[in-house]
Amino acid sequence: MRGSFQALRTIPFQTSIRPKSTKGRAKRPKMASQNVASADDFGEHVESTSVPGKQSTERFPRSSRPNAFTELMRHKPTAQEADKPTQKTVFAGRDGLAAYTIDPESFPPTRVVYHNERFVVINDLYPKASIHLLLLPRDPIKNVMRPQDAFDDAQFLEDCRQEEKKVRATVASELRRRFGKHSASDRPRIEAMESDDPPDELPPGRDWAQDVMSGIHANPSMSHLHIHVLSKDMVSEPMKKRNHYLSFTTDFLVGLEHFPLAKDDYRRRYTHFPEDMLCWRCGENFGNKMSKLKEHLAMEKEQWIRE
Repeated sequence: MRGSFQALRTIPFQTSIRPKSTKGRAKRPKMASQNVASADDFGEHVESTSVPGKQSTERFPRSSRPNAFTELMRHKPTAQEADKPTQKTVFAGRDGLAAYTIDPESFPPTRVVYHNERFVVINDLYPKASIHLLLLPRDPIKNVMRPQDAFDDAQFLEDCRQEEKKVRATVASELRRRFGKHSASDRPRIEAMESDDPPDELPPGRDWAQDVMSGIHANPSMSHLHIHVLSKDMVSEPMKKRNHYLSFTTDFLVGLEHFPLAKDDYRRRYTHFPEDMLCWRCGENFGNKMSKLKEHLAMEKEQWIRE
Protein backbone atom coordinates (compact mmCIF):
# COMPACT_ATOMS: atom_id res chain seq x y z
CA MET A 1 0.00 0.00 0.00
CA ARG A 2 1.55 3.30 -1.00
CA GLY A 3 1.25 6.79 0.35
CA SER A 4 3.07 10.00 -0.39
CA PHE A 5 5.96 12.03 0.88
CA GLN A 6 5.21 14.50 3.60
CA ALA A 7 5.60 18.11 2.49
CA LEU A 8 8.82 19.32 4.06
CA ARG A 9 10.42 22.73 4.24
CA THR A 10 13.70 22.98 2.42
CA ILE A 11 16.88 23.99 4.24
CA PRO A 12 20.71 23.70 3.85
CA PHE A 13 22.56 20.41 4.03
CA GLN A 14 25.61 18.65 5.40
CA THR A 15 27.67 15.54 4.58
CA SER A 16 28.79 12.83 6.88
CA ILE A 17 32.34 13.19 8.17
CA ARG A 18 33.37 9.81 9.55
CA PRO A 19 36.62 8.22 10.69
CA LYS A 20 38.40 6.07 8.14
CA SER A 21 37.47 2.41 8.53
CA THR A 22 40.02 0.09 10.08
CA LYS A 23 40.48 -3.59 9.61
CA GLY A 24 39.10 -5.87 12.30
CA ARG A 25 37.73 -4.28 15.40
CA ALA A 26 36.50 -0.70 15.02
CA LYS A 27 38.58 1.68 17.10
CA ARG A 28 37.02 4.52 18.97
CA PRO A 29 37.75 8.08 17.78
CA LYS A 30 38.67 10.80 20.27
CA MET A 31 35.54 12.19 21.87
CA ALA A 32 34.67 15.14 24.05
CA SER A 33 33.97 13.64 27.48
CA GLN A 34 31.18 16.08 28.26
CA ASN A 35 29.10 15.39 25.16
CA VAL A 36 27.18 12.18 25.86
CA ALA A 37 26.04 10.76 22.54
CA SER A 38 22.29 10.53 22.22
CA ALA A 39 19.70 11.27 19.56
CA ASP A 40 17.18 11.98 22.31
CA ASP A 41 15.20 15.18 22.24
CA PHE A 42 12.22 14.90 24.53
CA GLY A 43 10.80 18.10 23.12
CA GLU A 44 10.30 16.21 19.88
CA HIS A 45 8.84 13.00 21.22
CA VAL A 46 5.25 12.40 20.22
CA GLU A 47 3.20 12.31 23.41
CA SER A 48 1.24 9.38 22.04
CA THR A 49 0.38 7.55 18.86
CA SER A 50 -2.90 5.65 18.77
CA VAL A 51 -4.53 3.07 16.57
CA PRO A 52 -8.14 1.83 16.59
CA GLY A 53 -9.13 -1.24 18.61
CA LYS A 54 -7.63 -3.10 21.51
CA GLN A 55 -4.10 -4.43 21.16
CA SER A 56 -2.12 -6.61 23.54
CA THR A 57 1.02 -5.02 24.99
CA GLU A 58 2.62 -8.33 25.93
CA ARG A 59 5.06 -8.21 23.03
CA PHE A 60 6.17 -4.68 23.68
CA PRO A 61 8.82 -3.38 26.11
CA ARG A 62 7.97 -3.35 29.79
CA SER A 63 8.05 0.44 29.67
CA SER A 64 4.81 0.33 27.69
CA ARG A 65 3.00 -1.92 30.16
CA PRO A 66 0.96 -0.32 32.99
CA ASN A 67 2.10 -1.15 36.52
CA ALA A 68 -0.18 -2.57 39.20
CA PHE A 69 -0.74 0.78 40.93
CA THR A 70 -1.67 2.46 37.66
CA GLU A 71 -4.16 -0.30 36.91
CA LEU A 72 -5.66 -0.08 40.41
CA MET A 73 -6.28 3.66 40.11
CA ARG A 74 -7.43 3.59 36.50
CA HIS A 75 -11.09 4.26 35.75
CA LYS A 76 -12.75 0.92 35.06
CA PRO A 77 -14.88 1.13 31.90
CA THR A 78 -18.40 -0.20 32.02
CA ALA A 79 -19.48 -2.93 29.63
CA GLN A 80 -21.24 -0.28 27.57
CA GLU A 81 -18.07 1.85 27.36
CA ALA A 82 -15.95 -1.14 26.43
CA ASP A 83 -18.09 -1.81 23.39
CA LYS A 84 -17.60 1.64 21.92
CA PRO A 85 -16.00 1.38 18.44
CA THR A 86 -13.94 4.54 19.05
CA GLN A 87 -11.64 2.90 21.58
CA LYS A 88 -7.97 3.23 20.76
CA THR A 89 -4.71 1.74 21.88
CA VAL A 90 -2.22 4.43 22.80
CA PHE A 91 1.54 4.00 22.36
CA ALA A 92 3.17 6.73 24.40
CA GLY A 93 6.55 8.44 24.08
CA ARG A 94 9.35 6.07 23.16
CA ASP A 95 6.91 3.35 22.13
CA GLY A 96 5.17 5.55 19.56
CA LEU A 97 6.55 3.77 16.49
CA ALA A 98 4.74 0.57 17.46
CA ALA A 99 1.46 2.08 16.28
CA TYR A 100 2.69 2.19 12.68
CA THR A 101 3.81 -1.44 12.64
CA ILE A 102 0.59 -2.66 14.29
CA ASP A 103 -1.88 -0.89 12.00
CA PRO A 104 -0.27 1.15 9.19
CA GLU A 105 -3.54 1.38 7.27
CA SER A 106 -5.04 3.58 9.99
CA PHE A 107 -2.63 6.41 9.13
CA PRO A 108 -2.90 8.87 6.22
CA PRO A 109 -0.63 8.65 3.16
CA THR A 110 1.17 11.78 4.32
CA ARG A 111 2.56 9.71 7.19
CA VAL A 112 2.84 6.14 5.86
CA VAL A 113 4.66 6.04 2.50
CA TYR A 114 4.11 2.32 1.98
CA HIS A 115 3.85 -0.95 3.89
CA ASN A 116 3.96 -4.68 3.31
CA GLU A 117 3.82 -7.77 5.50
CA ARG A 118 7.31 -7.28 6.92
CA PHE A 119 7.98 -3.54 6.86
CA VAL A 120 6.41 -0.10 7.16
CA VAL A 121 7.99 3.06 5.74
CA ILE A 122 6.96 6.42 7.17
CA ASN A 123 7.89 10.07 6.89
CA ASP A 124 9.88 11.06 9.97
CA LEU A 125 7.71 13.34 12.10
CA TYR A 126 10.72 15.59 12.77
CA PRO A 127 12.84 15.29 9.59
CA LYS A 128 16.49 16.27 9.80
CA ALA A 129 16.92 16.68 6.04
CA SER A 130 14.88 17.62 2.97
CA ILE A 131 13.72 13.99 2.73
CA HIS A 132 13.79 11.77 5.80
CA LEU A 133 12.09 8.37 5.95
CA LEU A 134 12.04 5.65 8.60
CA LEU A 135 12.06 1.96 7.73
CA LEU A 136 10.26 0.00 10.46
CA PRO A 137 10.55 -3.81 10.67
CA ARG A 138 7.27 -5.41 11.78
CA ASP A 139 8.74 -8.54 13.39
CA PRO A 140 7.38 -8.26 16.99
CA ILE A 141 10.41 -10.02 18.45
CA LYS A 142 13.18 -8.24 16.55
CA ASN A 143 11.71 -4.76 16.57
CA VAL A 144 11.97 -4.39 20.35
CA MET A 145 15.64 -5.35 20.41
CA ARG A 146 18.58 -2.99 20.18
CA PRO A 147 19.52 -2.90 16.48
CA GLN A 148 23.09 -3.94 17.29
CA ASP A 149 21.69 -7.17 18.76
CA ALA A 150 18.87 -7.71 16.25
CA PHE A 151 21.31 -7.50 13.33
CA ASP A 152 23.35 -10.39 14.73
CA ASP A 153 20.65 -12.50 13.04
CA ALA A 154 21.97 -12.93 9.49
CA GLN A 155 18.57 -13.52 7.87
CA PHE A 156 16.91 -10.57 9.58
CA LEU A 157 19.85 -8.35 8.62
CA GLU A 158 19.62 -9.44 4.98
CA ASP A 159 15.86 -8.81 4.91
CA CYS A 160 16.41 -5.29 6.24
CA ARG A 161 19.20 -4.64 3.73
CA GLN A 162 17.01 -5.64 0.80
CA GLU A 163 14.14 -3.42 1.95
CA GLU A 164 16.54 -0.58 2.69
CA LYS A 165 17.68 -0.66 -0.95
CA LYS A 166 14.08 -0.05 -2.04
CA VAL A 167 13.69 2.86 0.36
CA ARG A 168 16.99 4.41 -0.74
CA ALA A 169 15.78 4.19 -4.35
CA THR A 170 12.53 5.87 -3.32
CA VAL A 171 14.41 8.75 -1.69
CA ALA A 172 16.71 9.13 -4.72
CA SER A 173 13.70 9.26 -7.03
CA GLU A 174 12.08 11.93 -4.89
CA LEU A 175 15.29 13.97 -4.87
CA ARG A 176 15.31 13.91 -8.68
CA ARG A 177 11.65 14.92 -8.77
CA ARG A 178 12.18 17.86 -6.42
CA PHE A 179 15.59 19.13 -7.42
CA GLY A 180 16.50 17.61 -10.80
CA LYS A 181 15.42 20.65 -12.79
CA HIS A 182 17.99 22.74 -10.89
CA SER A 183 20.88 20.28 -11.30
CA ALA A 184 23.48 20.79 -14.03
CA SER A 185 24.13 17.04 -14.10
CA ASP A 186 20.46 16.33 -14.78
CA ARG A 187 20.02 19.02 -17.46
CA PRO A 188 20.91 16.81 -20.49
CA ARG A 189 18.44 14.17 -19.31
CA ILE A 190 15.65 16.68 -18.78
CA GLU A 191 16.27 18.36 -22.14
CA ALA A 192 16.15 14.97 -23.86
CA MET A 193 12.88 14.10 -22.13
CA GLU A 194 11.31 17.43 -23.11
CA SER A 195 12.52 17.44 -26.72
CA ASP A 196 10.08 17.03 -29.62
CA ASP A 197 11.83 13.82 -30.60
CA PRO A 198 13.09 12.18 -27.37
CA PRO A 199 15.74 9.47 -27.83
CA ASP A 200 14.95 5.83 -27.15
CA GLU A 201 17.56 5.84 -24.40
CA LEU A 202 17.77 8.87 -22.13
CA PRO A 203 21.07 10.18 -20.76
CA PRO A 204 21.65 8.75 -17.26
CA GLY A 205 21.66 12.15 -15.59
CA ARG A 206 22.69 12.72 -12.00
CA ASP A 207 23.07 9.71 -9.72
CA TRP A 208 20.88 10.92 -6.87
CA ALA A 209 21.44 7.63 -5.04
CA GLN A 210 24.86 9.02 -4.09
CA ASP A 211 23.06 11.76 -2.17
CA VAL A 212 21.19 9.35 0.11
CA MET A 213 22.47 8.00 3.41
CA SER A 214 21.01 5.47 5.80
CA GLY A 215 21.63 3.63 9.05
CA ILE A 216 20.61 3.22 12.67
CA HIS A 217 21.52 5.41 15.63
CA ALA A 218 23.91 3.72 18.04
CA ASN A 219 21.73 4.93 20.91
CA PRO A 220 18.19 5.13 19.46
CA SER A 221 15.71 7.62 20.87
CA MET A 222 12.72 5.30 20.30
CA SER A 223 12.10 1.81 21.69
CA HIS A 224 11.26 0.12 18.40
CA LEU A 225 13.89 -0.63 15.79
CA HIS A 226 13.96 1.92 12.97
CA ILE A 227 16.35 2.59 10.11
CA HIS A 228 16.88 6.19 8.96
CA VAL A 229 16.98 6.79 5.20
CA LEU A 230 17.49 10.44 4.28
CA SER A 231 19.04 12.94 1.91
CA LYS A 232 22.48 14.27 2.80
CA ASP A 233 21.63 17.94 3.02
CA MET A 234 20.79 18.06 6.75
CA VAL A 235 18.52 21.03 6.16
CA SER A 236 15.15 21.23 7.86
CA GLU A 237 13.37 23.33 10.44
CA PRO A 238 13.59 20.59 13.13
CA MET A 239 17.40 20.49 12.78
CA LYS A 240 17.97 22.61 15.88
CA LYS A 241 20.55 21.06 18.17
CA ARG A 242 24.09 19.73 18.14
CA ASN A 243 22.97 16.19 18.82
CA HIS A 244 20.59 16.39 15.84
CA TYR A 245 23.45 17.17 13.50
CA LEU A 246 26.10 14.96 15.06
CA SER A 247 23.77 11.96 15.18
CA PHE A 248 23.75 11.91 11.36
CA THR A 249 27.24 13.15 10.48
CA THR A 250 29.42 10.97 12.69
CA ASP A 251 29.80 7.23 13.17
CA PHE A 252 26.90 7.43 15.61
CA LEU A 253 24.90 6.68 12.45
CA VAL A 254 25.84 3.08 11.65
CA GLY A 255 25.11 1.85 8.13
CA LEU A 256 23.74 -1.66 7.66
CA GLU A 257 26.86 -2.56 5.69
CA HIS A 258 28.81 -2.51 8.99
CA PHE A 259 26.72 -5.25 10.60
CA PRO A 260 27.05 -7.63 12.28
CA LEU A 261 29.33 -5.77 14.68
CA ALA A 262 32.10 -7.45 16.62
CA LYS A 263 31.12 -8.16 20.22
CA ASP A 264 33.61 -5.57 21.49
CA ASP A 265 32.85 -2.93 18.84
CA TYR A 266 32.40 0.45 20.60
CA ARG A 267 29.34 1.17 18.45
CA ARG A 268 27.41 -1.39 20.49
CA ARG A 269 27.62 1.03 23.44
CA TYR A 270 28.49 4.40 21.91
CA THR A 271 29.24 6.95 24.63
CA HIS A 272 30.45 10.33 23.36
CA PHE A 273 30.09 12.54 20.31
CA PRO A 274 33.11 14.30 18.78
CA GLU A 275 33.60 17.78 20.18
CA ASP A 276 33.01 19.88 17.05
CA MET A 277 30.44 20.08 14.27
CA LEU A 278 31.97 19.89 10.79
CA CYS A 279 30.18 20.78 7.56
CA TRP A 280 29.37 17.52 5.79
CA ARG A 281 30.26 19.04 2.41
CA CYS A 282 33.32 21.26 2.85
CA GLY A 283 34.59 20.18 6.28
CA GLU A 284 34.55 23.67 7.83
CA ASN A 285 34.60 23.50 11.64
CA PHE A 286 31.74 25.31 13.41
CA GLY A 287 32.57 24.13 16.93
CA ASN A 288 29.30 24.30 18.85
CA LYS A 289 27.79 27.24 16.93
CA MET A 290 24.58 25.73 15.62
CA SER A 291 23.05 28.91 14.21
CA LYS A 292 26.13 29.66 12.10
CA LEU A 293 26.24 26.07 10.92
CA LYS A 294 22.60 26.22 9.82
CA GLU A 295 23.24 29.39 7.81
CA HIS A 296 26.21 27.72 6.17
CA LEU A 297 24.26 24.53 5.43
CA ALA A 298 21.56 26.53 3.67
CA MET A 299 24.16 27.92 1.28
CA GLU A 300 25.78 24.52 0.83
CA LYS A 301 22.42 23.01 -0.02
CA GLU A 302 21.87 25.45 -2.86
CA GLN A 303 25.27 24.61 -4.34
CA TRP A 304 24.72 20.88 -3.79
CA ILE A 305 21.41 21.00 -5.67
CA ARG A 306 23.03 22.81 -8.61
CA GLU A 307 25.78 20.21 -9.07
